[in-house]
Amino acid sequence: MPPLPTDTLRARPCWRAHAPVVAVVALGGGAGAAARHAAALRWPTPADGFPWTTLGVNITGCAMIGVLMVVIAEARTAHPLVRPFFGTGLLGGFTTFSAYAVDGHTLLAGGGGGLALTYLAVTPLAALGAVWAAAAATRHTLGRRAVASTQRTGGGPRGGTP
Repeated sequence: MPPLPTDTLRARPCWRAHAPVVAVVALGGGAGAAARHAAALRWPTPADGFPWTTLGVNITGCAMIGVLMVVIAEARTAHPLVRPFFGTGLLGGFTTFSAYAVDGHTLLAGGGGGLALTYLAVTPLAALGAVWAAAAATRHTLGRRAVASTQRTGGGPRGGTP
């Protein structure tokens, strides 16, 4: 088989190009996971109880992701490391699919089949709803501020002329 032409091979970026992103994801992920663990210590789930803390952490984290994405993608110009640090790292480490799965298994193994299935269905629906609602609320809030700013300055949403 003849060798492939060099223009069809994808050049691999130098690891140094990815090092800052990997570093901020790791730092943010560690902080987010520590915050999640602190919540679990502060509000532990009883052996036969419903995992309210995990559900609350996942809903809260997803709402924060909704706010973050609107702010950095639609309202402001953010440094390229903001999204990896806060989105993938901090909030990715804070929200937890693994604890969600373990909690669902624990409920199921404890004989709460209906409760386990309810929890396993409600969590992703509530998390997606939280992202949507927080993003919509953030857009609405920022939209009001943009209108107020336009009225004060006579310019567009970020000031200046339209």
